[in-house]
Amino acid sequence: MNSVPIAFPASPAWSRSPTLSPGPSSAGDEGRSPAGGEGEQPRSPGNANGVPPLPRAGEGQGEGRGEGSTPYHATPVAHLLDGWLNEAVSLGASDLHFEPYPAFYRIRVRIDGVLHELARPPLVLREAIAARLKVLARLDIAEKRLPQDGRLQLRAGGPVPRVVDCRLSTLPTLAGEKVVVRLLPDASQVPALDAVGFEPEQLAAVLHALGRPHGMVLITGPTGSGKTVSLYSLLARLDDGSRNLCTVEDPAEIALPGINQVNLNERAGMTFCNVLPALLRQDPDVLLVGEIRDAATAAIAVRAAQTGHLLLSTLHTNDAPAALVRLADLGVPRWQTASTVHLITAQRLVRRLCQCRLPDMRTASAMAQAGVGDDALSDDRPLWRPGGCASCRQTGYRGRCAVHQVVPVSEAMRELMRVNAGAARLAEQARREGVLSLREAGLRKVRAGLTSLDEVLAATAP
Repeated sequence: MNSVPIAFPASPAWSRSPTLSPGPSSAGDEGRSPAGGEGEQPRSPGNANGVPPLPRAGEGQGEGRGEGSTPYHATPVAHLLDGWLNEAVSLGASDLHFEPYPAFYRIRVRIDGVLHELARPPLVLREAIAARLKVLARLDIAEKRLPQDGRLQLRAGGPVPRVVDCRLSTLPTLAGEKVVVRLLPDASQVPALDAVGFEPEQLAAVLHALGRPHGMVLITGPTGSGKTVSLYSLLARLDDGSRNLCTVEDPAEIALPGINQVNLNERAGMTFCNVLPALLRQDPDVLLVGEIRDAATAAIAVRAAQTGHLLLSTLHTNDAPAALVRLADLGVPRWQTASTVHLITAQRLVRRLCQCRLPDMRTASAMAQAGVGDDALSDDRPLWRPGGCASCRQTGYRGRCAVHQVVPVSEAMRELMRVNAGAARLAEQARREGVLSLREAGLRKVRAGLTSLDEVLAATAP
């Protein structure tokens, strides 16, 4: 997705002083300011409203330099990096992208699923920034030819200081190492199940499936659709102290108190295939498998669900009925899938309208052109479109909400599975049973004023 200009708040990112761990700060960091110099570093439109200008390399040197002025090449990279990371936390970003190109270097943040440019430091800092991030994540700073993955913690300042867990990934590119830092939510940010975004009838179906002592519950959707958070919400609902809950993840993104979480490590031989059998000997009641990605994991997961365990997992499919066919493609016999899977949900994330929303006055013909029939938005409630204010940084959106398709696997669907029915026939049967499609569930969010019609049409496009 292309970057979008964004208006940032006026407070300088580095006026606050978060600390990062592990990794010591550079000597002489204390009391030094990165701001300075009389000229301004050229900035993108995204930085035009308040992000402080970054001085050019060598700027402010020589006689007559202001007392607080510091040339860019002498500014501690650690201090600059603290400022960018802290700014990302304050903006509610989910990811930071540190991107080198042949002619420039830029830093972008992902907010509500959309990338926005945060800063353009001088290109000469690309190696120093990458090295500092790798030190913090305990990675090999000498290895620049292969991708690496690590973790670090950011102690972010602000009105309520907090520790943010981060996952870091490096990737060698033609212009240098690209680094992506994922800012992970903590356990307190996992929503309750009734706040995940299910419609009332969908929530009832999910609770019924969670009440069963064994079987499989699957969540499907593309990368970045919120499947992991939904899985954790299901798991938190089951954590009443009377069950042994275990997870196998790659990686474990959120540490959940009271739940036994296993982080995979393929270099050490900790894979899904050898950890899952070991977990089955740990007397589990509920198992969470981060993702069913190959035939071996699928076979073990199905066996666990058939032997008295409730198993929660994810798959990559476009909608819920297609998950049944996907398991067959992974080598699971259809009769086993039919007898094991109790419920499948598919989900997408759409941006939530800010309070500055405006009425959407588009005509019925425009609706039909967009693929929305008269019956889809039949009541008299107004539609809304994004506005723009300081609170949402002129985007018109603030936060995201999930759109769900929930398919309980009925006896009729099981019979279709046994006769090798395809995804289209399974989807048709689900519609006959009153299951909402992703588009229909999204239009309910539109009618409720939570999101815009354009967001739902984009997120649920076939």
